[in-house]
Amino acid sequence: MLVRQCAGGVVFSGESVFLLQNDKGEWVLPKGAIKNGKIANEVAITRVRYEGGVNGQIISSAGETSYEFFSFSRKRPVCNRINWFVMEASEPEFSINRMEGFKNGGFFKMDEALSKITYSQDQALVRYAYRKYQEYLEEVDSQRALSS
Repeated sequence: MLVRQCAGGVVFSGESVFLLQNDKGEWVLPKGAIKNGKIANEVAITRVRYEGGVNGQIISSAGETSYEFFSFSRKRPVCNRINWFVMEASEPEFSINRMEGFKNGGFFKMDEALSKITYSQDQALVRYAYRKYQEYLEEVDSQRALSS
């Protein structure tokens, strides 16, 4: 089995999270393989920008997921291990990369996003990342209050 190390971002802007709809109609998060000596956080930022046109900044790690599938082009099973990062976009601007096969996407409020996301593993990841994002926002608010 081919094991690929990947990285991706769970990107929030306000109360919304960014999702992409791939060419199979699945609602997913932006991610990609780690190649050419890159490190996970660089790949996450790059893939979020490349796939969705979103400028996001990493605020925290969100853990790791993995999934397996059979690659017809490689003629063997593949396991993708993805390092995830909680990210924030200061503006909910995006531009879906249709050349990469994405059909749709955007920032969606949590309830709508969770109902759209195709895989339960991704739903759990988004819920966890959202809690971490809320903690981050509370910390930022506390820092601001202390400095005023």
